[in-house]
Amino acid sequence: MLDHITSNDGTTIGFWRSGSGPPLLLVHGTTADHRRWSRIAPGLEAHFCVYTMDRRGRGESGDAPAYELRREAEDVAAVVEAVGEPVFVLGHSYGAVCSLEAARLTDKIGRLILYEPPIPTGLPQYPPDIPARMQQRLDQGEQEAALEIFMREIVRMPEHELAVYRQLPMWSGRIQLAPTIPREIMLDQTYQFDPNLFTTLQTPTLLLLGGDSPPLFERAIQRLDTTLPNSRVVILPGQQHVAMDTSPELFVSEVLNFLLVRG
Repeated sequence: MLDHITSNDGTTIGFWRSGSGPPLLLVHGTTADHRRWSRIAPGLEAHFCVYTMDRRGRGESGDAPAYELRREAEDVAAVVEAVGEPVFVLGHSYGAVCSLEAARLTDKIGRLILYEPPIPTGLPQYPPDIPARMQQRLDQGEQEAALEIFMREIVRMPEHELAVYRQLPMWSGRIQLAPTIPREIMLDQTYQFDPNLFTTLQTPTLLLLGGDSPPLFERAIQRLDTTLPNSRVVILPGQQHVAMDTSPELFVSEVLNFLLVRG
């Protein structure tokens, strides 16, 4: 079921509801929309009322002339508040950063799962010429080429994984969303993670890390685990940044292990 809410700056945010049980909001990352969760949704809908949102700038959600990550955090918080009861929130990649910041804006997040949020750690996230090369491809109408640069050189997806990824139904949708990438990959220049803002965040938090993921994600998870007072880390063996696609059963299992624990 599709619904809409109005975020703090007046932007319309679309979200879907399916399944039954305690509410669980899924917040997608870069080059995605609410459909990115399709492979794991059935396994979650058996236990939760699953909410999947379109982040601003895509699908059923609007956008604003000026972009700030703060607005994205407000979007997540607005959906959480609209549910009307405590919500579990799972954020992936850039969506995990949005979810983390949303936890400072609402007290309605019951548990939080963050899968490889790319918070700045001092390690370079990509070669400095990538934004310009991507924008050049986009300006030339070569959206798929821009997306491939992102996957290979920022996500650092190995070629065998990329070959599988290109065959998934979601690939064509990601090509269409390639123009939203530049504003999000500038995160290490536009966002400063301040640990002091999170040392009192008592929300139980699961930090997911692929066992084969690049060092920058490992360092980000370590930094968050050191900062958050009620967090724990789970390693996904043999996985990198998209375990919900490459090992959906493992991914769902770890989510259920965390969210269905009582107390």
